Formats: sequence, structure tokens, C-alpha cells
Amino acid sequence: MAAAGKTKARVVVVGGGVAGSLLAKTMQGHADVVLLDPKDYLEIPWAELRSTVEPSFAERSLIYHKDYLPHATIVTSSAVNITKDAVLTADGQSLPYDYLVMATGHAYASPGSRAERLKEFQRDKGKIESSESVLIIGGGPTGVELAGEIVVDYPGKKVTLVHRGPRLLEFIGDKASKKCLDWLTSKKVDVLLQQSVDLGSLSETEKVYKTSGGETVTADCHFVCIGKPLSSPWLHETILKESLDDKGRVMVEKDLRVKGYDNIFAIGDITDIPEMKQGYLAHNHALLVAKNLKLLFKGSPNSKLATYSTGSPMALVTLGRNEGLAQLPFLTFSGCLPGRMKSRDLFISATRKKMGLNGLQLQESSPGAPKAGWFLQKKKGRRKLGLEPCLTLAYAQHE
Repeated sequence: MAAAGKTKARVVVVGGGVAGSLLAKTMQGHADVVLLDPKDYLEIPWAELRSTVEPSFAERSLIYHKDYLPHATIVTSSAVNITKDAVLTADGQSLPYDYLVMATGHAYASPGSRAERLKEFQRDKGKIESSESVLIIGGGPTGVELAGEIVVDYPGKKVTLVHRGPRLLEFIGDKASKKCLDWLTSKKVDVLLQQSVDLGSLSETEKVYKTSGGETVTADCHFVCIGKPLSSPWLHETILKESLDDKGRVMVEKDLRVKGYDNIFAIGDITDIPEMKQGYLAHNHALLVAKNLKLLFKGSPNSKLATYSTGSPMALVTLGRNEGLAQLPFLTFSGCLPGRMKSRDLFISATRKKMGLNGLQLQESSPGAPKAGWFLQKKKGRRKLGLEPCLTLAYAQHE
């Protein structure tokens, strides 16, 4: 559905996270692609917690959009409205589209520049290093993985994890949760379940925290690792307002077109697809929509579009640099094997390669980082297990 006088259809992608970035990268050369994102970089989110204790790791996980999109237009701003033929931005631009892809995910308060994000990681590392004790609020993947990174890199520090739920990692099974709890307690992490901390009372100077269960926790610093809201409230004032469910998610058809629209798609965490919100699934969304866009460009009828189906839930959670926890459809296990699958390189090499960048360059300063040769030898085996790449994205979905 290219506009008159155009040689290529214009595809506007709103959101430069893992789903939107891969869709834009895949479509450049096939369409006039515009990526709209408030940041000038893509952050590979499953590397965030490693980067907190090792900021140099972020040099590979924070990727300028321009590095993987040499043939696309990058607009560094936020969307504020959507009409039937254009996206309006916060800085007053109007971006016309033939096809629109919504990939806004969750609302994170990340800085707009890559340089500032790197400084954030340096500050967090400094906060941890200068503290004898750390409080982590939230026992989902973010909280669990941060606790693991800290106790492995700084075994002398006292770590307390407070979680309001009855068990850790509630998005996976009981057996996996129990293995995670056992690992943390073996590392002397104090885990307080079915308790919470009043977030409104937090400050950078406070060192004594009261839980809802009446317990007192003393810590030199704290990290909040709880759920972030979807980045969708603004959509209630757009043409997509009737396409949102009661949780603010964008309702999609099986071909990932937004319900009620032939030329608007949605991918990633923003969708109402009933599945865990994970990185490899967001990548699958992006690749399916790229396939469907190419079919539409060729004039294929809607009945020929590829459809998306959910699979068996899988999860792979890191426990420090060398260990991990894996939940497969019929098997749950922990230890060095899942650690070798994910924990050492966190699939950064594979993800960079998928984005058309050097995927094998590892930080020599990273303790325990595998050699590139090991990665190549093991890659085929991971695919056989269905774990390439089983990435825990959208940590903030689950406290």
C-alpha cells in the first residue's frame, strides 16, 4: 500500500527496543523505514544486571541505532499521537506511514543518550562497591539476577531480597522457584517472602527499611526491581484506543495486525499475546511481521499472511557469571550447564550478530567470558535444546 509516487512503502516503527530494532533492521532495504525512539541506542535488556556490576559489559550491549540501521531514517523523539496516516512526535514532527508497527514495550526511565546510560552503570557499580550491604526489592528475574551478580562478584557483601509474593520467579514453576531460593540462601542472601517495602519512603540516604511484615532491614543502598507499566497510556487518545484491552495491551490478530486495522501491526511486550514476555519471543514477533510486510508489498491477500502461535513456556535465568536456572517444557535444572548456555556471554554475541554487527568480540576484561571458539562449538547444541536464544526480556513484567 505504497503512497502515490513512492518506489517503496514507508514503514514507521515506534519503539527501538529488541522487537522494534530487529523489525527495522530486517526491513531496511525492502521499505522506506523510519525508526522512532526517544533513545539514540538499542539496549539489550538481559545484559543490564551484568552491566551493573561490570559497566564495560555495556559497551557491547548498548548499540547506537545508526550502527545497525545504515539505510533507515532514525528519529530521536517520542510518539504523542497516531492518526490514520501519520505518527505525531513530541518535537512537532509528523511522520507519514503506509504501514505502522507498534513496539513501545514497557515504560523505562532510561536516558536518551548512550553516553549517559553508560554513566548510570558506572554510578550503580560505585554504589555497590561503596556499600557493605544491599537491599533488593522485588523477586522476579531482575531482582534474582541482580542478587546473583552481586553475591558472585562481591561475596563479602550482605544482600537482602524482599519479595511480596509467596515465592520467587512466580512466572515459572514451583520447582524452579525452589531451586532459585536454595541457590540464593546457599550464597547467604536473606530472602524475605510475602513482604514489601513502601516505595514512597525510599531515599538515597535512608539505611534502615521497614517491611510490611514488621521486619527491619539495614542496608547501605537499595535497588528497586519491580514491575514497570506498559508504555501505552498515551494510546488512549489515539486511533488505537479501541484496540486496547483493559490492561492497556494492544490487541492483535494471529498475523500480529492490530485488531481493526489492515496496515498497523504490534510486536513485543505491548501485545496481548498470552505468553511470557521474553526477548526471543519478541524477536519472533519482529521476524513474522517482517515476513508479512514483504508479502503485503507483493500484493498477497491477507489470507496468505503468516500467523503466530505460542509455544511451551521456557525460561533461562542467570545466577551469577557461571551458573543458571533453566525451565524447559518437561525439565527444570540448575547449575553450570544453564550457566554455560546464558550466564557467561548473556547471548550478547548472538544478538549482535543477528543485528548485523560483530557478534563474537568479547570483552577481555570480563571474568569468565568464554572464548569465541567455545561459542561457535556450542551454538548448534543450544539450538537443538530450543534455547538459542532463550532470553529473559521484560524482567519488569514480574516482581
